[in-house]
Amino acid sequence: MYVSARSDYALRAMLTVAAHRGDGELVKAAALAERQQIPLSFLQGILVDLRRADLLVSHRGTEGGYALARRADAISVGDILRAVGGSLTTVRGLPVELAAYHGAASGLRDVWLAVHGAIALVVDRTSLADLLPVDGRPSNAGASGPR
Repeated sequence: MYVSARSDYALRAMLTVAAHRGDGELVKAAALAERQQIPLSFLQGILVDLRRADLLVSHRGTEGGYALARRADAISVGDILRAVGGSLTTVRGLPVELAAYHGAASGLRDVWLAVHGAIALVVDRTSLADLLPVDGRPSNAGASGPR
């Protein structure tokens, strides 16, 4: 699995918004860009995709900004990756489900489908809430899997 800058930025932005959910604060795009050191012009396109996927809501005006569209435990890493990048796994730029092989290579499709399934299992069962710091301490989800 290749994690693009776009996917990484989307996850970092969503985690930043999720971290501010508890205080009821809307997060402005410029603040997200600054906090996560993401180019603002690049981030704005990502935020549009996240909004279209119903993962974020935006509020206009001077007091506006972004908030999660649902609770952090109801948004998976997979939801975010699919919103900004499409299929989780590709073969030659196509979704793995479309891979076709013949002859001696015909078993490859099963391998790619298994890889896709394993990735989907991890990213779909890991929510934003799983990745947020607990009591001011960083989450250890990366070391041992989702909590």
